[in-house]
Amino acid sequence: MRWIAGITAFRYTPSLRVWDIWEGDVDVLTMKELLETGVHFGHRTRKWNPKMARYIFTERKGIHIIDLEQTVDLFRKAYYFVRDTVANGGEIVFVGTKKQVQATIAEEAQRCGAHYVNRRWLGGTLTNFGTVKLSIETMKKMEAMIEDGTIDHMPNKEASRLRRRLAKLQRNLDGLRNMEKKPAMMFVIDPDSEDIAVHEANLASVPIIAIVDTNCDPDPIDFLIPGNDDAIKATKLITARIADAVLEGREGRQDAVETAPTSTDAEEEEGEKAEASAEEDADASAESATEDEEPETEDVAEDASDAAEEAEPAKIVADEADAE
Repeated sequence: MRWIAGITAFRYTPSLRVWDIWEGDVDVLTMKELLETGVHFGHRTRKWNPKMARYIFTERKGIHIIDLEQTVDLFRKAYYFVRDTVANGGEIVFVGTKKQVQATIAEEAQRCGAHYVNRRWLGGTLTNFGTVKLSIETMKKMEAMIEDGTIDHMPNKEASRLRRRLAKLQRNLDGLRNMEKKPAMMFVIDPDSEDIAVHEANLASVPIIAIVDTNCDPDPIDFLIPGNDDAIKATKLITARIADAVLEGREGRQDAVETAPTSTDAEEEEGEKAEASAEEDADASAESATEDEEPETEDVAEDASDAAEEAEPAKIVADEADAE
């Protein structure tokens, strides 16, 4: 398992012989909800994968029953991992191409603003993302041609071919149109069906969160959630809670951005401080200038009075001379 940031406590689970990571007593998924939606129903006993034996509670009428206590604990760990990764700026891609989960994947991914693949996983989506990104840009250009009416001036045969190609691109890449970089994690329903996506995620070192049924191989999965991956209600419940974790992580990221001072605010504060210090310096220089000017004024007055006293005898002599 990879290191998980933001988790505060550890707990040892004897049945798994591993250290389990948890946070308090918050119930992000309850046992009652799992039972009501049929998450505990596995596959038939003859179709099981022996590696899933430790997650199986019992067998009933030829069907394996999944241990929901482990499901709750493991889901809690996956939930907090998704929340903390999104809060730190990571992105997630939802993957599920089986017919019964296509609508759920698209709906929940759009609700939380995540990327998704619900039709077909194109080989190289993670390991050769540059080529996939070119296809996404081509799709956007074709959409622009239809919106501005350029396609109306094209020959009918060429316009028809362009529309067919655009429909194919939209079917496979519409959920990835806003993905600019490799995602930080992947959520998968039925990793056996999405084996290509799981293999690419392992090659690209992308952590995988997956609903793993009793017929699946749990080894390639980083955060497995033992449960029924075929029932619509079961997959919708778990997928919706993962989407809630994404939304909670986005809220935490927005709160952190609002709390942290922006560079503009810091510049304005520095400018205000500079203006205040400049005003103080100006006032201090004005006061010092006034103090320096006062003695000069007194000296000038004294010099003027001395000059007047010296001029008075000369004026008297001049007046006497005029009188004679």
